[in-house]
Amino acid sequence: MRIAVSANSPDLDTDIDPRFGRCQYLILVDTETMNFEAVNNSGGMGSGGAGIATAQLIAGKGVEAVLTGNCGPNAYQVLSAAGIKVVTGVSGNIKDAIQNYKAGKLQASSQPNVPGHFGMGRRGGMGRGMGRGMAAR
Repeated sequence: MRIAVSANSPDLDTDIDPRFGRCQYLILVDTETMNFEAVNNSGGMGSGGAGIATAQLIAGKGVEAVLTGNCGPNAYQVLSAAGIKVVTGVSGNIKDAIQNYKAGKLQASSQPNVPGHFGMGRRGGMGRGMGRGMAAR
């Protein structure tokens, strides 16, 4: 079976990135041989639609399941439509997570576990038209 795991770096000894759409890397792993391919998640850098872009990136790669911390509704919909199981709430080391999945300790989610745009985080300060601008005269 081939699975994808959201990752912080391009190897199996790293931790799972809790963000699916905005993860830095996707590790595509053959669970039988543990051979893997690290894919740079270029879709995660955009200002919007990161979850959809990331889901589309792996949809054509023969992946049967995704292991991640969080998955929003748009990414979840794309993955589900492609027949890919989504396992959320996963954390820790990638190798351990794969072993837990193979042992049946991790189950597919029936829905997204975070709202849309969750991985973008909150930014403080001014911006997006929230500043004071020029005073009326």
